[in-house]
Amino acid sequence: MALRLVCDFDLRKDVLPGLRARRAASLASGARGGGPGILEDNYESLRILNVERNGNIIYTYKDDKGNVAFGLYDCRTRQNEHLYTFEKDLHVISCSINSERTLLAASLVHSAKEGRKNELQPGSKCLTLLVEIHPVNNVKVLKAVDSSIWVQFLYPQVESHPPPENHLLLISEEKYIEKFHIHVIQEDGNKVVLRDSGHLPRERVAEDFVWAQWDMSEQRLYYIVLKKSRSILKCIQFSANEKFNLMCLVLYVLRLVNFGCDDLQDQGNLSKHLTLCVFTNHTGSLCVCYSPKFDSWEKITYSVFYFHKGHSKTFTAALGSVDSLVTKGLTFLNLDYYVAVYLPGHFFHLLNIQHPDLICHSLFLTGNNEVVDMLPHSPLQSLSGSLVLDWCSGKLYRALLNQSYLLQFLWNTQLDCEKMAVLHCVLSCGRDPRFLEAKIIQWISENISTCHSFDLIQEFIIASSYWSIYPETSNIDKLLPYSSVLTWNTEIPGITLVTEEITLPFMKVHSFKGYWEKLNSNLEYVKCSKPCLLYNNSMVKREWHSLISEEVYSFALLQEDHSMVSELREHLLRHLQGIEKKKIEQMVLDYISKLLDLICQILETSWRTHHLHPWVLHFRRASAAEFTVFHIMTRILEATMSLFLPLPPGFHTLHTILGVHCLPLHNLLHYIDSGVLLLTETAVIRLMKDLDNSENNEKLKFSIIYFHCPKNPPLRIFQFQLLLNYKKQPQSSMIDKSPGSVEFLPLNYFIEILTDIESSNQALYAFEGHDNVDAKFVEEAALKHTTMLLGL
Repeated sequence: MALRLVCDFDLRKDVLPGLRARRAASLASGARGGGPGILEDNYESLRILNVERNGNIIYTYKDDKGNVAFGLYDCRTRQNEHLYTFEKDLHVISCSINSERTLLAASLVHSAKEGRKNELQPGSKCLTLLVEIHPVNNVKVLKAVDSSIWVQFLYPQVESHPPPENHLLLISEEKYIEKFHIHVIQEDGNKVVLRDSGHLPRERVAEDFVWAQWDMSEQRLYYIVLKKSRSILKCIQFSANEKFNLMCLVLYVLRLVNFGCDDLQDQGNLSKHLTLCVFTNHTGSLCVCYSPKFDSWEKITYSVFYFHKGHSKTFTAALGSVDSLVTKGLTFLNLDYYVAVYLPGHFFHLLNIQHPDLICHSLFLTGNNEVVDMLPHSPLQSLSGSLVLDWCSGKLYRALLNQSYLLQFLWNTQLDCEKMAVLHCVLSCGRDPRFLEAKIIQWISENISTCHSFDLIQEFIIASSYWSIYPETSNIDKLLPYSSVLTWNTEIPGITLVTEEITLPFMKVHSFKGYWEKLNSNLEYVKCSKPCLLYNNSMVKREWHSLISEEVYSFALLQEDHSMVSELREHLLRHLQGIEKKKIEQMVLDYISKLLDLICQILETSWRTHHLHPWVLHFRRASAAEFTVFHIMTRILEATMSLFLPLPPGFHTLHTILGVHCLPLHNLLHYIDSGVLLLTETAVIRLMKDLDNSENNEKLKFSIIYFHCPKNPPLRIFQFQLLLNYKKQPQSSMIDKSPGSVEFLPLNYFIEILTDIESSNQALYAFEGHDNVDAKFVEEAALKHTTMLLGL
């Protein structure tokens, strides 16, 4: 399947065996208690409560006496530690431990009577407790209310030195959020106690909110408050102790979700409730994924607000069969550059949040597909990064895109939109770029003519070069193209899409650092009314045509050279402020080297695939393999010429020589005239030297040199044309010896002709830096002229 869930933690494998072993050891030592099967029969009470920022997992279970116990799984040592036991039959709503494992916060309610254990009974009290556990010393009641409370310790950025003060968040269903300041002191060595347990300072962080979500990795609290007719999304980053206000997103009736999952929530009917998730990544993206209550069994609608891009997209997915009812809610998972959206048994969507402008950059799989069927049907919660928590099974997964499946899917799909989406997905998430590029190139070489909506070679070269340099700077996505496709009007089967502009977030920040700096840069780019800053080779193309039109040549025939290096360097220097010039220059070289390397890889792959050998350069009748490689090279040329990209040295020479093999003379000359085959000095010399003097070859040489060179030829070809058009004049001095004469009459005769041509034609003086007489030219032309005079 496209999404691979790698299990990092499993309660039944990582915790339960240890509990059973400890229980068995306790019974063997004669400790009082229930039989050995008690915990075995009640293992369903074992469940995850929280995942802290450092990766440690807090879980709870009930012992044989019904007491509630808390344990911690250390993700580094992979060991379990018992934290605390309440000697009462209680139900745990929420729990958190500080980074030093000295304080435990928990919210509990008295267990309901049988038959009502999944509901909070009216009139029951929720106790929020703060416990000293190193060593066990004191329990302080923080809250005693009727509503549910979620607790969360804040974790500092640096954990090497214990902070003198701990901070604890309390999030209440009564729509307020408080932060407690807890001072601790050390006594008698390692004993840690509260400095003033009678008075813990606290402050009101937010109130009248309707929704909240905790980001444990970045220590951010997102919440929504209602003001008049709109909802305002806000964020507080506690680790930096700064507040960031983000707005606005219009929503309706909301409930508290995404701070955790407990048995009090009705997980069997999630489709009756909306789903709301906030996702960010290191590039400065901010996405809000929202799914309202389902009002139809025939289609599902959800929206994604790309705040970093300034627009939202509302997707409507057809479910197909009306008989297949929706019993589960939508799941949104954060996959770095992508957001996965899936409805178990119905569809799986992979949304490109880095480049969401074109729908073809996202993948939409629907119907009876193994990707859809193999995903977990239980409720999942996306944590920071790529962590995914399955509350029901007690498993913590790391969500990864399955490269093997995506490559296989690339070979099998028939839709252009899916080819485009998977191509970008593989390149952006690849952990072994060379291997993936080789696989994609093999696919391109075998499917080069099967894609009609875009050019496979162009898309691969542009996308792969972009992703190879992208990690070096976060602003490169605004300056370098990531796709060759500018518009996409083809419909995606089963998907309708509505795009709307949205109000950009407003940030009230003391200083922009890290993620907030990148988000601010994205927002400034959206606000800017300037034209798109993406680099294109139009400037290089204009300069090229300017050189041709002005008859300015610094090379003989077509030299395989390109001026993209200087143009791209100037483009990046102009827009990448604060980055060293040397780094930008290296970036440019890396980018263009990657372009050329990818083209070379395509050539090498086609060469190996069709078993061509060096003897292909000998002039003889072409084989079927040579025809195929010539076609691939022609497609490469078309792809690069329309984008005006550089080609590896020798490309045009090899392409022309293969063209001589593969094409009849009239087709060959037509290819040269139309610019498909571009003559290089090396190619012309090879033609002159390697072709024998048969009638057909002589005709080919004459046609190429005299009629199919560029209309504004360089010096050597211009000299040939002057010689061809020269009309002999009666001159008695032709046979007179001059100071420069040699003892070879035909050569003297020809020197006189050249002298006359040069003295009577001013056009030769346009070629600055060249001698009027090219010795090599005189030698070759004189010998040829002599053989003609002698009839040899």
